[in-house]
Order: sequence, then structure tokens, then C-alpha cells
Amino acid sequence: MRLGFVSVVAWMALAVGLVQPAAAQQRGVLVFAAASMKTALDEAVAEWGRRGGAPAKVSYAASSALARQIEQGAPASVFLSADLDWMNYLQQRKLIRAESRANLLGNSIVLVAPKDSAAKGTVGPGLDLAGLLGGGRMAMGQVDSVPAGKYGKAALEKLGLWPAVADKLAQTENVRAALLLVARGETPLGIVYATDAAAEPNVRIVGTFPADSHPPIIYPVALTKDSVPEAAGFVAWLRSPEATPFFVKQGFTPLR
Repeated sequence: MRLGFVSVVAWMALAVGLVQPAAAQQRGVLVFAAASMKTALDEAVAEWGRRGGAPAKVSYAASSALARQIEQGAPASVFLSADLDWMNYLQQRKLIRAESRANLLGNSIVLVAPKDSAAKGTVGPGLDLAGLLGGGRMAMGQVDSVPAGKYGKAALEKLGLWPAVADKLAQTENVRAALLLVARGETPLGIVYATDAAAEPNVRIVGTFPADSHPPIIYPVALTKDSVPEAAGFVAWLRSPEATPFFVKQGFTPLR
């Protein structure tokens, strides 16, 4: 009886050992990515799947929201942030694998208007933003937390334009929400990434903010502390020359 019991226990342990990898593989790689990456990353993920990579599912939101979700225990394996601050936030809390961290992409921010708008001007000191708004509001990500909003505020302050719009903002939970407000004509102007403007046919670029008017826009990537084994291959794919064209096509600048 004792021998039989031990044999059953051993068989059950073996069965669990066989089932766990299959379950992990079925679960795949959960990626948390900045909302501004959606168009390019969706294409890159699709190609990764066509090449036989482990299933990858992407959850998009503001980098700030995603970082806090990871801090609260969300089971993401990969984090793609739209700025260094929120990656630093997780690294300081030892919630990412520091050795896996890399700067993946660069971007720029632009002033956009609805496609049929007549708004024009050079983005720089002296731009009459209040006049262009005409009593409307400026759409942009939350200026205290959303990376695109933080970059936008920094640029407006550097160019001396902030006082004209500080009380005329329509702040959103992520940059794609700001883009949507402009695309629908609900706001006359917005500040978004150049890559967002390229993805939305219902807006046009009024002008690009000078690169020296805000901190460098850098998108870092890293594995989370509890990432599944398949995630390392996915990150390696994102950093490979084969994935680069998907990001370049959308207007990102690859960083090496």
C-alpha cells in the first residue's frame, strides 16, 4: 500500500511538471506598452507571431498607469515606457530586471489640428497659441504624469508659451485620447507625438516642437521581475533589425 501511494504521488508530480510548461506557453507574453506605440507595435507583434514566436498580448495605456499597475502586481512580463522616468520608477523598486533594460526608440512632439483646420504658425517663441485656440482648449496628456503631457508642458515653458494655455487645457489619461479629441474636432489644437499624428488621418501637423525645447524623448524597454521565459525572446525581437522597419514606418527613431 505504501509503495502504491508513493508511486501515485510520483506520477502526479510528473504530470504537474509536464502540464506547467504547456500552461505557461499558452499564457504567452503579456506586454504593457505606452499608448503611443500601438500602431507600430501591433504590426511588430503580428510579425513576431507569424515567425513562430510565443503568443504575445499587449495592453496599452499611459506609461504612468502601466507602471503603477506593475507595482500593484499586474502580471506583465515586458514594460515599454514612453519616458525614462517611469522605467526608473520601477527599477528603483526592483520591479524590472535591470540587466534587460535598453533604450529602444526616440520620438518627437508636434502641434496638431483637425485636418480641415486653417491653423498655421511656427512653433516657437511668439506663437499666438491663444489666438489659434480661439476660445477652445488644448488637448494633451496629463502634464504631471503622462509622458507626452510632461514633454509638452516642458516645451511650452521653454518657449514661453505656457502662460497662454495653462488654464486652457483638456488633459487626458493618455496621448491617444488627446489625439482623438483633435481628430473629432472637439478641441482646435493638441500636442501629441509625431508618430500619433502619422497614425491619424483626421489631424494634420501645424508644427514640430524644437528638440531642444524638452527632454529627449526616449522609449525604454525591460523585462519585469517576474517575466515568463518567453519574454526575453520577444524583447530581443523588438531590438532586432527585423523589427526596426515597423517602428521606422510610423516615424520612430531606432536607438542602439
